Amino acid sequence: METLFPLAPGTDAPPLTPDELRELYTLMAAVRHLDTSAVAWQRQGLIPGYAPEHGQEAAQVGSGYAMDTTRDFAFPTYREMGVARTLGVDMIAYMATHKATWHGGLYNPVESRLAPIQAVVAGSVLHAVGWAHGQTLECEDGTADRIPGVALSYFGDGASSQGDVHEAMNFAAILKAPVVFFIQNNGWAISVPTERQVAGGSVAARAAGYGIPALQIDGSDVAAVVMATRRAVAHARAGHGPVVIEAMTYRRGPHSTADDPGRYRTLTEERDGAGQDPLDRLRERLLADGLADAAFFDAADAAARAEEEQIRTGLQALGPRPGAEMFDLVFQETTPALQAQSASWREESEHV
Repeated sequence: METLFPLAPGTDAPPLTPDELRELYTLMAAVRHLDTSAVAWQRQGLIPGYAPEHGQEAAQVGSGYAMDTTRDFAFPTYREMGVARTLGVDMIAYMATHKATWHGGLYNPVESRLAPIQAVVAGSVLHAVGWAHGQTLECEDGTADRIPGVALSYFGDGASSQGDVHEAMNFAAILKAPVVFFIQNNGWAISVPTERQVAGGSVAARAAGYGIPALQIDGSDVAAVVMATRRAVAHARAGHGPVVIEAMTYRRGPHSTADDPGRYRTLTEERDGAGQDPLDRLRERLLADGLADAAFFDAADAAARAEEEQIRTGLQALGPRPGAEMFDLVFQETTPALQAQSASWREESEHV
C-alpha cells in the first residue's frame, strides 16, 4: 500500500480474522463462477450483453465487504457484480439489467444499499457525492440522530478522465462529504492503456490537487483491499472528508462481451500484465497459514456452482416488463411532453 496523502489518525483497521478470510474466499469463488457463467450466457443468447470483471474480484469483494450495510451506500457502474454479490443483493434481480429486462436492476436500492446500475461513464460519481453530502446535512440539522453513512463511488481509470469526476472530487473536498472514491485501475480504458490516457500515470496522485487523502493499493490482494477501504470509510465517517483509493488490478478479459481485446493487446501482454490471479493468491495464503484445506475449497466451488444454476434458472424465468413503465417511472410528476409520448406509444403498440 502506498499512501500518497495521509489519512487522519485513528483510522487503522484490525487484521482480518481467519473466519473473515475464509468468507472472503467463498465470496470471491461465487463471483468468479457467476462472472464466467454470465459470459457464457451471453454467448448462448440468454442475455444480450455483459461486462466481465475477471481479475477484479478481490477489488470488488474486498471493498464491498468493508461497508456497513446499515448506513453506507455503494454507487456502482455496469461492472460491479462482485460488489452486489458481496452486499447480498438478489442476483437474479441484479442480472435483469444484463438481460435488458429492467435498466438499473430489479432489486430495491434502499434495502440493498446498492444504487441502480449506472451505464453512463462516471455518471454515478456525482450521485455519490450528493448522497454523502445529504448525510452530513441531516446530521448537522439534528434530523438524523445517528452516525453518518459513507458513500462508495466506483469507477475505472478510463472514467477518471471524465469532467464529472473533477467536479465530484472538488465538491466533495470543499464540503467534506463522507465519500470514498474507489477506482479500479484495470489497465485499460476499453482499448487504451492507462499510460496513454491518465496524465501522471496515477489516478490517486490527482487527489492531492483537491487536498484529498489517497491510497494506491494492490487490488489483487483482497485483504489489503478490505483494510484500505475500512481505513478510508473510518476517515470519512469521522467527518474528515473524502478519500481516494486506487486499486491496481488487471482486466483479464474483454471490456464487454462486444469487445475483442485481441485487437489492441496480445495474449502474451495480457499474461505478463495480469500478475497472480486474485483467487489463487488468497487460496495460497489460506493453505500456507493452515486456515483451510481441500475440503473447504471443494465446498466453496460446489456452492458457487449451485448458486450459478439457481440464478440461471431464475433469469430464464424473467418475463418482459410492461412497456408503459418507461414513461411512468421517469419523473415523480409527469410532464405534458412525456404524457404525449406515452399516448403515442400506447396508440402505436397497444392500439388504444
